[in-house]
Amino acid sequence: MNAKPVRVLVVDDEAAMRRGIVVSLTARGYAVSEARSGEEALASFGENQPDLILLDVNMPGMGGIEVCRRIRSTDSKAGIVMVTVRDNEEDTIHALEAGADDYIRKPFRMGEMLARLTALARRARMHDVTAEPLIVVGDLELDLKHRVLRRDGEEVHLSPIEFNLLQYLMRNPNVPIHHTKLLRAVWGLEYGQELEYLRTYIRLIRKKIETDPARPQYIVTEPWLGYRFRDPSTPPSVRDTQPKLRKQSESVLRLVGADAN
Repeated sequence: MNAKPVRVLVVDDEAAMRRGIVVSLTARGYAVSEARSGEEALASFGENQPDLILLDVNMPGMGGIEVCRRIRSTDSKAGIVMVTVRDNEEDTIHALEAGADDYIRKPFRMGEMLARLTALARRARMHDVTAEPLIVVGDLELDLKHRVLRRDGEEVHLSPIEFNLLQYLMRNPNVPIHHTKLLRAVWGLEYGQELEYLRTYIRLIRKKIETDPARPQYIVTEPWLGYRFRDPSTPPSVRDTQPKLRKQSESVLRLVGADAN
């Protein structure tokens, strides 16, 4: 029995660009619908419930970021890739804050676009809950089966990427995780250098789970390395064992290097 084709909604006000993308995706087995504006995109989204959305940022009328924000407000798990002509980190941050999973700039190669969508489709199907249906740390409860986060019993809304990132961190407590490893684990093997994605999402998650996001207790930064998830209720002597061991190792290496010179 053949698997159902992945449904993609292509949203772009440029007819030639839209047509080229639709032809490429259709040729590779995707079920494609299209929209010329933000308003059409929302109507098509409600009617077709796509798995993936390729969404242009800059359109007359309702822009792509507002469309993305409205789709995410419905608690949709659809993967969203934003497209823009602007080479501007601020635009990237706005798109990710609105709930986009990924970001691609015009002009782009069709191969690059297809790789991003393929990675996103693969992530959407990787909801493995066989190991543990619940992860409980401090006042956080992550329900893997229903993909819900609760803090002190109150449900906290997470976008799909926020959930996947927090899930990975909570499954690897007290372990410093490199930026590249996090990006590849959550976004896919094609990633590794997109640090703005990671920083933006860590900041968004901290706002939702930390009492004081400026002084995080759960997700702490490992300078020049990445991030570490910890249980604030764990005694410091236990919680900080690995960082201390790592610092001791670094000190030994520095001493060895000094002797060698």
